[in-house]
Amino acid sequence: MSTKAPSAPAQVQTSSPQWLQALLLLAPAGIWLALLLVIPTLLIFQLSLVPDIKPGDIVNPSGLDNYLRIFQPDVLKVIGRSLLFAIGTTLLCLLMGFPVAYWIALLSPKRWRNLLLLAFVLPLWTSSLLRSYAWISILRPTGVLNTLLTSLHLPTLDLLNRSPAVLIGMTYSLLPYMVLILYASLEKLDRRFLEAAADLGATPPQAFWKVTVPQTLPGIAAGSLLVFITGLGDFINPELLGGTSSMTAARLIYNQFLGATQNWGFGSALSMVLILAVSLAIALLIKYGDKNASSL
Repeated sequence: MSTKAPSAPAQVQTSSPQWLQALLLLAPAGIWLALLLVIPTLLIFQLSLVPDIKPGDIVNPSGLDNYLRIFQPDVLKVIGRSLLFAIGTTLLCLLMGFPVAYWIALLSPKRWRNLLLLAFVLPLWTSSLLRSYAWISILRPTGVLNTLLTSLHLPTLDLLNRSPAVLIGMTYSLLPYMVLILYASLEKLDRRFLEAAADLGATPPQAFWKVTVPQTLPGIAAGSLLVFITGLGDFINPELLGGTSSMTAARLIYNQFLGATQNWGFGSALSMVLILAVSLAIALLIKYGDKNASSL
């Protein structure tokens, strides 16, 4: 008589579900993000729905009056000036940063590249406030620049407290970010395509526009977006170098919260518009930047 061997006991599944493991890993960062970003943003949105609210007033959301106020001509002028500063800074950083990044990544000796990058990033180790005051000493009527022009018998320049001074300060502050991102993109450039283009009779400008630029387009987009977003919210350079004639959205928001007007509702509405604009720009980069990168 044969006896049936007892079946092996089913293996007890002690591991937790995969989604629970992912949730536990993301929990610390998620809590930190919720406390410092999501909840404050929701509070700002709530304040933006309260017209003419000041410190100590009861928060009672009642409409979109603060958002409608943004469409007033004087406010639109301030927002337009902020966009012009951000776009101008982005173009200047791209025009000046691309040749520098190209030279460091492709033309400079390999043993010097890390040192060159370090030298270019050194200004970021100092305070942005200190850098702006340094430009004040350079651009003021009796500053270094006009003293040099006078010694060369050239006409002096009145740049301080004007838009050109703001562009100079913002470009100087944000140029290292553009160079670092472009360097990382140019370092991965496949030079075989450049050699193939030369063998097929392409001139250096043609090879640059048809080979180098398409391969580095994701880096160009990422660097431009970073500079644009940072320039759009810059407060120190317009405040110190632009004077009263260079009012920007960041300075207008500051005035609504800490200035004499104390209109937290309008300042919150402006803040939400900037947050929406930045979020839209990041979403466009995620959608189209990855597509460009995958098509190379």
